[in-house]
Amino acid sequence: MHPDPLALAPAPDATTRAAVARLTDFFEALTPASLDRLDQFYTAQAYFKDPFNEVRGLAGVRGVFSHMYAALERPRFVVTDSIVDGDQCFLSWNFEFHFKNFDPATLQTVRGGSHLKFTAGGLIDFHRDYWDAAEELYEKLPWVGGLMRWLKKRARQ
Repeated sequence: MHPDPLALAPAPDATTRAAVARLTDFFEALTPASLDRLDQFYTAQAYFKDPFNEVRGLAGVRGVFSHMYAALERPRFVVTDSIVDGDQCFLSWNFEFHFKNFDPATLQTVRGGSHLKFTAGGLIDFHRDYWDAAEELYEKLPWVGGLMRWLKKRARQ
């Protein structure tokens, strides 16, 4: 007789759960000024990767978020769900923003997720974002969007 696989799964770590709650609050209230507090959430050598960036270290992570504020108008994260397992979690989120240079009145939304791994002290050492750049971003750009939608339609035929 095989044991119940759910019974073998480790219970979520209370330290990780607390770190995820703090991090969620931080990301949902993120501002350019709050980037000075990244060291309260990331290790000095944290690894970060998304469809456009791959950096290691606090300065690199800060650079990614600083660029976000330079390139976009009113960016913000809304965490919609989280799964915590041991020393890691997966966050589902909506990233809302306005383009600065065209159609600034229209709210844009990118839906994605983050895989995070925490140290024993509750700091992020690994942060990998997953989102579809073609669907969630390129299709919304005026000069690229038409081409991306056409390619998507052709791929389905």
